[in-house]
Amino acid sequence: MTQHNDTSVPMEPYGAYVDGVWLSGAGQTRQVVDPRTELPIAEVTEASAEQVSAAVAAASAAGPSWAATTVADRADALRAVAAQLRKDADELKHLVCRELGAPEALAEKLHVALPATVLDATAEAAAEIAWKRRVGNSSVELEPVGVVAAVTPWNYPLHQPVAKVAGALMAGCTMVLKPAEQSALTGLGLARAIERAGVPAGVFNLVLGGPEAGEALVSDRRVDMVSFTGSTEVGQKIAAQVVARCGRVALELGGKSPSVVLDDVSESRLDAAVKVTLANCFLNSGQTCTAWTRLLVPRSMLGRVEELLARYLARHVPGMTMGPLIDRRQADRVEEYVAEAVKQGARVMRDETAEARRPESGYYVTPTVLLDVDPTSRVAQEEIFGPVLSVIAYGDEREAVEIANGTPYGLAACVWSDDEERATSVARRIRSGQVDVNGGRFNPLAPFGGFKSSGIGRELGVYGVEDFCELKSIQY
Repeated sequence: MTQHNDTSVPMEPYGAYVDGVWLSGAGQTRQVVDPRTELPIAEVTEASAEQVSAAVAAASAAGPSWAATTVADRADALRAVAAQLRKDADELKHLVCRELGAPEALAEKLHVALPATVLDATAEAAAEIAWKRRVGNSSVELEPVGVVAAVTPWNYPLHQPVAKVAGALMAGCTMVLKPAEQSALTGLGLARAIERAGVPAGVFNLVLGGPEAGEALVSDRRVDMVSFTGSTEVGQKIAAQVVARCGRVALELGGKSPSVVLDDVSESRLDAAVKVTLANCFLNSGQTCTAWTRLLVPRSMLGRVEELLARYLARHVPGMTMGPLIDRRQADRVEEYVAEAVKQGARVMRDETAEARRPESGYYVTPTVLLDVDPTSRVAQEEIFGPVLSVIAYGDEREAVEIANGTPYGLAACVWSDDEERATSVARRIRSGQVDVNGGRFNPLAPFGGFKSSGIGRELGVYGVEDFCELKSIQY
């Protein structure tokens, strides 16, 4: 890895971490770009297909001994990695800021602190798993699925790999991680933390690379399970390839999540609904699969909602409270969605002050609210992955649920009501893997995953560990 104008960016030319050994990349060289400046900060030489194969071989060889460790020992290993992440927090925060462009406060609280919490929570949850249970004359037992290939995106470059590491290692699996090429440095930072935490050689392996490395990893028949987070299109291709050889697959894909305001909300609840929905939609510059990107509002409340949106929109300022998008292509893509929505009759709301203060360099997009959006339009149906909120009016509760369920996705949602029982009833009718009631807090022990085109399988807590297990029954 060659460094560009920043002495705190790591300089080691590593492209892989295989069987406890750091290897120089033998593949192609890519630049890592800071999306705030649009300038390269490092060059990474990626792993070759041969190095990917070696990583899978290392995971395979380490599998039996790791699977034989006790649940308590594996839980201790996860806690050790969590502790190391906290020790390395400043370094990791810096890498996330440079690769993703995230503001420091967001990088510290969300991108770095949350993964450590997930590791600790998974270690805690392991004690609740029924690893063996008696069913009639059978002993039903959980066994690790084997070698796991984890392929992760750039938008949460530490949390998403850790969610897979936690579940797979706790289940007794060994693994090879391929992080997104845009977040290669953070991937190296995670591998260093795992090494420093004392996880045995071969249990965790890392290869850097783009689609070529991903293809070599996913297509390797020694891989028993592929856990992928990313676009629905790529996830479908991976699933077809893995299932064709009868391998296991877990997919965490896209979302187009609704935030549904019911007609019984008080003024204070409506205020909170608008404020929190905007913050959720614009979190991580809108580059969040669970973002509530559709605000569903009773027609009678549209005027008041528009006033509140104008008030709170001013809090989201590119270059200050919000970072850029990951690259120029993504920024242009978001602007194209907005332009198309306007042609179809939507009104655009943007804070003039925020737009005027947007930095001249960097892949920034001004936070945008689209009003008068048709629920069947492209902007209301497709994942934009940027700071764009669509406001959609509805008539009654039945129509609200119909619109909420009226996309190919089903990852997340929220329901706002002064009647918690009513909100819960609506939440149960929404086809989504997780639904918050009145802005309920994230729970690292609860299952995370989606319905429909949002994916297959679950991560986090007991459910995330069991997803990396096979069931065996022994009859007596």
